[in-house]
Parts: sequence; structure tokens; C-alpha cells
Amino acid sequence: MIPFTKGHGLGNDYLVFREADLHGPLGTDAVVRICDRNWGVGSDGILLLTGSTRADFGLRIFNPDGSEAEKSGNGLRIFAKYLWDHGFAKHTTFSVETKGGIVECQCHVREDRVHAVTVEMGHATFQAADIPVTGMRGEVVGARVALPDGRALTATAVSVGNPHCVVFVDALDEAETRGTGPVLERHEMFPNRTNVQFARAVSRRQLEIQIWERGAGWTLASGSSSCAAASAAVRNGLCDHGRVTVTMPGGELTIDVRPDWSLKLEGPVEEVYTGALSREFEETYVRPGAR
Repeated sequence: MIPFTKGHGLGNDYLVFREADLHGPLGTDAVVRICDRNWGVGSDGILLLTGSTRADFGLRIFNPDGSEAEKSGNGLRIFAKYLWDHGFAKHTTFSVETKGGIVECQCHVREDRVHAVTVEMGHATFQAADIPVTGMRGEVVGARVALPDGRALTATAVSVGNPHCVVFVDALDEAETRGTGPVLERHEMFPNRTNVQFARAVSRRQLEIQIWERGAGWTLASGSSSCAAASAAVRNGLCDHGRVTVTMPGGELTIDVRPDWSLKLEGPVEEVYTGALSREFEETYVRPGAR
């Protein structure tokens, strides 16, 4: 049987597996089945502990549709807690190699358990736009994105190791996020698809966002989305450099947007349970050659 641990960051849940416990590569069909909330364990993705020659630990991140993500702020916090709580990490600060770059995680421990994690998420970079929208100082802050229904939105394309599209609105609307999110995710402007955030600036230090996550859909919270939205808000002059509180349906994260566009994420994390895939499930869906 293959053991796993389930954790969540503000309701964004992931399963952690060890590559050493698998009998071969984790295939797309296996990921989809495991993440299914009716036919499998159920989660917003899978975190796979691997080796690394460049960092203390290696991490592969799978979306519930089987695609692979470059980086995940919530996933990294869940992963960091798993490493410390289960004895893999010997120090509270360590490095993790992801497809989106190497990050540093700092665990905050209370009574021998991690309750929060700070992650150095790398730098935000902004994508050049074919139809640019400029800010008050003449800098490009966004692009006009034409939708199939004839509407056009102003979006800020930003990468924090994975791609994001941030749309600032006067009021958040879940129906709009669920309806337009998948359209933007697969828009021709984003050949590798993108994560989507609808954002409202509450003050110079606070944002509210809703998230349509690439490969996962509507999501209660996202660390990388919070980083992207906070960076875009600063870029657009809606928030100031420094600490920005990002509120999502699942709760709040704090993002420190520094003048050099480096990003630090802080937030809580919880472990839900440990378990194991049954031998029947493993042999049917996970082992190499399974249907």
C-alpha cells in the first residue's frame, strides 16, 4: 500500500506522497483518479517528494487534471509542514527545488508541530503585452484581452514561477470568476494556460481576490495567486510595496512585495490525516500499466 498525508492551506488541500514509495512514475490517469473527490481520495493536487542535487528537497506538483504545476505557495507550506512534522527536515529553514525555481521555507513551530510557514517565493516578472495598457508613469501595467462574447478586459500578466492573469474589478462576483476564469485560463494569449485572479483593492495594504486555478478550477485559496495579485496591485499603483494582506474565500495570507519584486509569503497550514491507498486501488490505477 502507498502511504500519503493530506494537508491544507486555507482550504486548498493537497496530498503528499514520497516518490520512493511508488513503483514507477506517477501517471496522469493515476493523478486524476487519486484527486477525484468521489472516485479517489480527493484533493486540489498532489505534492511528490523527490530528491534534488540543487536543494535540500525536491518537489513535483500535480494539478487534479494530471498536469504539472511549476510552483504553489499553499502546496509549499503543506510540503514544508510535512517535512518537519514527519522528521525529514532537521532544521526549521530549508530549500526546496520546484519546476518554478528553488525556494526557501521557514517553519514556525509550536509544541513540536508546524502551524505556519514563510516561503521566499522568488521574483515577480511582468509579461509584455501586444495591446499594452500604461500606468500613470508610462509603464506597461496590463493588456487588453478580447473575450469570445465580445467583451474586453484589462489584465495584468505576471509570473511568480508559474503564470497568472490578474483582472482588477470594482466588486467580486463568484459567477463571473467561474464563468470567465476558464476562458482566460485557455486564452490564446497564454499558450501554456494560466491561473486567473479577479481582484479588488480594499486599501493600500489589502486585497480581496477570487481564484480560477489552472488545472484545478475554482479554488478557496492560493499562495502563488496571492503573490501574483499583490504584485500586480503594486505594479498598477493600487497598493504599496511592503506587506499586503490578501483575503480569499478560504482566509488570509500576507505577501511582502519588495522594491526589487522579490516576494515573501506567510500563512497558516494544517495537516488533516495520514492514510494509504488500498492495494486494490494501487494495482488498478497507480502501478505502471494500470488502466
